[in-house]
Amino acid sequence: MSSTSSRVYGGLSGEQRRSERHALLVEAGLNLLGAEEDPKLTVRGACSEAGLVTRYFYESFADRDELVIAVFDRVVSEVAAAALRAIEDVPDLHDRARAGLGAIVGSIAEDPRRGRLLFSSALNSPVLVTRRARSTRMFVQLLREQARSTYGTQEDPRADLLADFLVGGLAQVLSAWLSGTLDTSQEEIVERCAALFLAAGDML
Repeated sequence: MSSTSSRVYGGLSGEQRRSERHALLVEAGLNLLGAEEDPKLTVRGACSEAGLVTRYFYESFADRDELVIAVFDRVVSEVAAAALRAIEDVPDLHDRARAGLGAIVGSIAEDPRRGRLLFSSALNSPVLVTRRARSTRMFVQLLREQARSTYGTQEDPRADLLADFLVGGLAQVLSAWLSGTLDTSQEEIVERCAALFLAAGDML
């Protein structure tokens, strides 16, 4: 005998419906955390935004912080995946730099919620501060791996220093651009940052 959760309603199984509700809550969380004004997330607010009753929240998340983590991790995963796809099978070094940075900047430009979640100083809860630090380390590691495959470098404190410097600098540039304090075009950011990344590579 099938359990209630495995029954099919509207062509969807119980697991598919749970997955759909989970996705709705994550998207609602991004809407709220990435809001241009008064960004904040509560359990009730997320449920209201998703059009779900509160009990459905707890089938996916233990508390608000778990939803914040899910939203943040989804955004980081999307940005990183876009960058890796963009540089795949691009042999020319200059083209790779522009393609990777173009994908990162483009993914934030096409959905400013992502940038506000990643960089806004208004979002400073402990869980987000911790997650941002972890994502920074992840992007630094990705850059190190790219440097090793491109330049043939091994473990090197100089390469580590440059990777930290470049990732941190890019984050600051994007934060200033999104806040409006850096008045420049998307294309110029990509070109100038690509030039800086390539110049740093020449130091290895």
